[in-house]
Amino acid sequence: MNLDTPEYRYSGHINLDTSSATLLIVDDLPLNIRLLTQVLRDVGYRLLFATNGADALDIARAEQPDLILLDINMPEMDGYEVCKRLKSRHSTRRIPIIFLTARGEEEDETYGLELGAVDYISKPLRINSVKIRIKNHLELKYQRDFLENLSSLDGLTGIPNRRRFDEFIEHAWINAAKHQQTLAVIMIDIDYFKQFNDYYGHIQGDDCLKEVAQMLTEQIDFQHNLVARYGGEEFVCVLPNMDGYQTLALAQKIRQAVHKQQIPHQASPISELLTVSIGIAATVATEGLQPEYLLKQADKALYNAKSMGRNQIQCNMDNLNFSVRDCFDC
Repeated sequence: MNLDTPEYRYSGHINLDTSSATLLIVDDLPLNIRLLTQVLRDVGYRLLFATNGADALDIARAEQPDLILLDINMPEMDGYEVCKRLKSRHSTRRIPIIFLTARGEEEDETYGLELGAVDYISKPLRINSVKIRIKNHLELKYQRDFLENLSSLDGLTGIPNRRRFDEFIEHAWINAAKHQQTLAVIMIDIDYFKQFNDYYGHIQGDDCLKEVAQMLTEQIDFQHNLVARYGGEEFVCVLPNMDGYQTLALAQKIRQAVHKQQIPHQASPISELLTVSIGIAATVATEGLQPEYLLKQADKALYNAKSMGRNQIQCNMDNLNFSVRDCFDC
């Protein structure tokens, strides 16, 4: 379970089945790796391997294992240094590390735990004890991930909240700037939602927000993108490596999907059905700018969509600035 690839819907329970977890085994001796592989393979774990510290760091960053079994005595970069570097990186600092070592002195164990390891197992390994410790630490990780993930979800709609959005767009911007890629944002505001609440009541208003949130989750590819409740009746989508025309096409799909929901809105002065105003922005991320620049552009586009009559899309993107109103047959 990886917070950098968020779980988007609250399932109501914690899954403590650890049998399909991914483990990274780091040891410079292939014999030790083979021994652990024989012991752990029948549990069902997905096993990854590294025989040096540099490869361990690359694999941990790319694969995001659920737990790392890390030998201390390795040439060039020892396990302590690997642990330090893993804990210094945002993408890997939450991965639990168990040191496996022939060092049995108390000060060695204390130092390893101070660096951030969750356990310290001395060699020769007691196989049954190792299995139980791994299972226990995986369960603790799953529980921690569940609670952290829950704090990043909107309590009403079950999709990511503003806190999770702030984290995601910051990391997405850094990554896009590193690779000189485009980052896009779609801001969605339900038209005349206060009037909807006044006319139908807050219970139906909450149901309306849930329906729109569910629709958005069906339109967005969650593998790389994010949709969140931005506040009140406003939602936001963050779309890494998506250009202006792709973003516009997705915004059109969202507006059309809202129309297909056929949610009555008798209090709206512009339509008998629920409508949305959408502002979109996209730019090539650079280290000289901050994600706030992109958000301001999207917010300005949304403001224009609302001030020009609502129920439309306004674009504010590099080399693409125009409005879209009649993008489907009503």
